Amino acid sequence: MGLPGLQRLDHIGFTVPDLDQAQAFLVDVLGCEYLYSLGPFADDGTWMADHLNVHPRATVPENRFFRLGGQAILEVFSYTAPDQRTEQPRNCDVGGHHIALYVDDLDAAVDHLRRHGVTVLGEPTASRGPHEGQRWVYFLAPWGMQFELVSYPNGRAFFRGETS
Repeated sequence: MGLPGLQRLDHIGFTVPDLDQAQAFLVDVLGCEYLYSLGPFADDGTWMADHLNVHPRATVPENRFFRLGGQAILEVFSYTAPDQRTEQPRNCDVGGHHIALYVDDLDAAVDHLRRHGVTVLGEPTASRGPHEGQRWVYFLAPWGMQFELVSYPNGRAFFRGETS
């Protein structure tokens, strides 16, 4: 049956070590549109633990919102917490993640990232099987978060009905 009333993804939230660095990367390199900021948020009781599953003394000095590609919203947090961990999870770690961005021209996008000093992990890879027709490559934000570029201008085999 699924979740009643589910329509779409609303936003993706993540925490960064430096909001100004993140904003520069998201706006100047990726081309996001800065929307607005909120905060600070803090509570002397248990609200932070009860509602956000963080240490009760955690604070959110500020969070900023960005529009990506005219549609997706990124909610980017600055947090402080007595028990805060600062290492980035890898894809193989529990909680590992990445944000995939669709581009029309993968090679031009990779060249753009490299011109901006972004770490691109390897060379673009061509997918097979149901994803045949797609090329992709991972890259890292300045704070180490994993992103991916994907492109399939002629579609993927699965969506063309070519499931080999």
